[in-house]
Amino acid sequence: MPTPTPRLPLRLSLLTRWTALIGTLMVLGIGIALLLSHFFPAQPWLVMGLSLLCVVPIAIITIRAQLQTMLSLFRALSGTVASYQDGDFAFSLRWPQNDELADLVAAHNHLGDVLRKQRLDLVQRELLLDTMVQNTPVAMLLVAEGSAIVYANLAARQLLHQGRRLEGQHLPDIVQQSSPALADALARGHDGLFASGEGEQEEVYHLARRRFSLNGRKHELLLLRQLTHELRRQEVQTWKKVIRVISHELNNSLAPLASLAHSGAELVRRGQTERLPQILATIEERTRHLETFILGYASFAKLPTPRMASCDWQPFLDTLASQIPFTLDGQPPAQPAIFDAAQMQQALLNLLKNACESGSRPQYISLHVSQAMGQLRIEVRDRGPGMSAAVLENALVPFYSTKRSGTGLGLALAREIAEAHGGRIALSNRDGGGLAVTMILPVGEGNN
Repeated sequence: MPTPTPRLPLRLSLLTRWTALIGTLMVLGIGIALLLSHFFPAQPWLVMGLSLLCVVPIAIITIRAQLQTMLSLFRALSGTVASYQDGDFAFSLRWPQNDELADLVAAHNHLGDVLRKQRLDLVQRELLLDTMVQNTPVAMLLVAEGSAIVYANLAARQLLHQGRRLEGQHLPDIVQQSSPALADALARGHDGLFASGEGEQEEVYHLARRRFSLNGRKHELLLLRQLTHELRRQEVQTWKKVIRVISHELNNSLAPLASLAHSGAELVRRGQTERLPQILATIEERTRHLETFILGYASFAKLPTPRMASCDWQPFLDTLASQIPFTLDGQPPAQPAIFDAAQMQQALLNLLKNACESGSRPQYISLHVSQAMGQLRIEVRDRGPGMSAAVLENALVPFYSTKRSGTGLGLALAREIAEAHGGRIALSNRDGGGLAVTMILPVGEGNN
């Protein structure tokens, strides 16, 4: 059987109840006065005094009883509010009457239920977050102003303090004892990679740093992620790709060479030597192609440190134009450049060669050099088909090529040279068709 709903008392508002109470007291006073006037008809002041003497104590006792109950409720409300401020939401109140105070108590109890549920949800989320933070493989350290460690998860304790607590310790002391390489990485003041250990025990980590204010104090969050396994897997994948590309190119060159050599030997055996020059020329062409391919890989793998020197623009551009024709767009800067001329020429030759192979007309292949705001910009432009979004995203990745016989090293080598000079390379499609490859380099000292 369903549980019967409890019946609420008849609803009477506070105004109705107090009006009825005061009215009752007045009627009582009038009744007492009429009764006394029957015994003392000629003494009205005596009747009035005796009536007040009877009614006032009754009124005081009755009103005080009503107010006492309400004051108890108000004190209870004040106490529960204080408990809410302390984070204790386990209290609820009850009011026997069905009036406005009952509505206030119901609203107060509902607020307590909501706060209690929110607190429980918050505790559950905090527990979940703490579980996730404690069990993540990323070492996390929260450092307050003054280098005091405020929080450290399990990974940080294992990495830096042999599993012992780190809270309250000073970061420089812990780091210097456990990992001098991390101390050097922290001294650089920014995100980056560092290696700890030697030989087979070497581990590579990525350090991320985030600064923020907490309770009016500056804090820094340090994240240490071990990348050794990821880098090794990536290294294996890269080597597999290199071996696959080299094997493919070698097979494409050696198979025709073997076939041509066999054909030449057969022609010599038959005494038919009139086709030998053509066969030998083809063998020479394939051999030179293979040599160029191997030298390209060797150049990419053995790029030396740039030898920075002053270089006048006009002789540099003239030497470049003698190898691959292009149109110079505008005048180069008057100041000489500070870079490794040989490496920069190699990078620009690769970019100009790509522009020529893009299908652009030769007259639309141009080179523009400018210098502003402490940056040197060398831009190679063409009017070929440009690049799709996917190709733009991967064009600078080594060994990535959309050409059938491409090695994927031209742009990658140019990027390596730019980064070795402290710069970078940017690719963008041009309005009206074509591609713009921009090499952005810092201006060397003495060029301002």
